[in-house]
Amino acid sequence: MTREYDEKRDFIRIDIDCDIEFKKVDSSEDVLIGKVANLSGRGMMFISEVELEKDITLEINIKPSNILTPALHANVKVVRVIKQRHADGYEIGAVIKEIYDD
Repeated sequence: MTREYDEKRDFIRIDIDCDIEFKKVDSSEDVLIGKVANLSGRGMMFISEVELEKDITLEINIKPSNILTPALHANVKVVRVIKQRHADGYEIGAVIKEIYDD
């Protein structure tokens, strides 16, 4: 496949701005809300007000506000947690492990 840009990743990242609901898999804890910043065929980056642990598995639900973008219900593994420099919250990098057919 020939690409006309410098992206070296296996999947192109798509910038999106929508809410994400997430919680630890098999947890009875409350569902938390964050903001998705980008999404690819393999992973995502979202903003959380709560610091998460690296290597935990989350159940996530993304329900975009437009009808053109499909919803996503999946399990993801947190691979990166970075404190935001100029805002409250944390950038969470996650790899998609399992997608549910809802």
